[in-house]
Amino acid sequence: MSTTLTPVLTANWDQANSFTLEGYGPYDAAKKALGMDPDAVIQAVKDSGLRGRGGAGFPTGMKWGFIPQGDGKPHYLVVNADESEPGTCKDIPLMMANPHSLVEGIIITSYAIRANHAFIYVRGEVLHVIRRLHAAVREAYEKGYLGKDLFGSGYDLELVVHSGAGAYICGEETALLDSLEGFRGQPRLKPPFPAVAGLYASPTVVNNVESVASVPSIIANGADWFASMGTEKSKGFGIFSLSGHVTRPGQYEAPLGITLRELLDMAGGIREGHQIKFWTPGGSSTPIFTDEHLDVPLDFEAVGAKGSMLGTRALQIFDETTCVVRTVLRWTEFYAHESCGKCTPCREGTYWLKQVLKRLEAGQGTEDDLSLITDIADNILGRSFCALGDGATSPIHSSVKYFRDEYLKHFEVGGCPFDHKKSTLWGDK
Repeated sequence: MSTTLTPVLTANWDQANSFTLEGYGPYDAAKKALGMDPDAVIQAVKDSGLRGRGGAGFPTGMKWGFIPQGDGKPHYLVVNADESEPGTCKDIPLMMANPHSLVEGIIITSYAIRANHAFIYVRGEVLHVIRRLHAAVREAYEKGYLGKDLFGSGYDLELVVHSGAGAYICGEETALLDSLEGFRGQPRLKPPFPAVAGLYASPTVVNNVESVASVPSIIANGADWFASMGTEKSKGFGIFSLSGHVTRPGQYEAPLGITLRELLDMAGGIREGHQIKFWTPGGSSTPIFTDEHLDVPLDFEAVGAKGSMLGTRALQIFDETTCVVRTVLRWTEFYAHESCGKCTPCREGTYWLKQVLKRLEAGQGTEDDLSLITDIADNILGRSFCALGDGATSPIHSSVKYFRDEYLKHFEVGGCPFDHKKSTLWGDK
């Protein structure tokens, strides 16, 4: 194994009992945190430089610090486990293999923000993960790590695992809160922000699974230990998910700032006999990169400077057998299907992007249609109610930017010039 990797969250994934309390070990970090002042816990997370691992990269400790104290209202922690974007696949295996890191992180986070009630909002389709979370929470309750008087500190915490109904929009934090309250999952108008009026109109922190699961190691090893990894502004480590045309797809836990070239070296490179064509640095809602970006440091600043977003570090790899137009159409069909319909730019815009892309992919469009889809995307970007619409425009703008000639080729030949079987047949050179 390469010394570049930093297995912390993934350290015990190869153990047969990694998902059990016995395999995980005692909640030493939680015991330590509950012996500290809550504000000191918040400060430690601030000092570590931990930024949200759900895509936006907002400083986690700062988010905790927004919670008003002494307001007489109950406080809530909600863990966003609704992972469902195409290509994003880190939180599901994390909860499957190491759910106790999340539960321990929830205890520490809840204590820091003075919450006595926490929720894990998990995607309803992943029944195997839901069962594993329930088992982990049950173990923690039986051991006395959840419930009343945790570790003799006088602190009480109740934890609920809530299954969503399967809507991508519920990955948006305010839509998630509406769904958790029993309403249709649609984003709320902000302000007020969840930190002031979130779940049940009370102060609420919504954090990603990996963000919360990273907290125990920070408390156990110290803020300086975490901050010693990564880059100047993107501290620590993260799980990089490699999928697609790569020899050994999977989860690679490494410091932020690593490059795709380094990750591909560890993953055995692009599948034999092929070369990379394009890839996503953070899932389908981030602008695509090409082979010219192989050495871009995968941190929030460097990826942003090159015109994309680090997102969830979902590295989808596509080789030269893949049609860019077909790929963008598939992603757009997803966004059009998952749009909640609350705002006009996203509801109508994603529908029309899908219609025009279908025409383009079939070779029935014209060059004017390229201007049309970028114009539609421009009218969605920055004008939709939440980030779903913005994310839907990312593949449009970036694919036309880097692969305009490929779009034009479809018109020239009157259809898709690619043999689609070649992108899915493994072992076929």
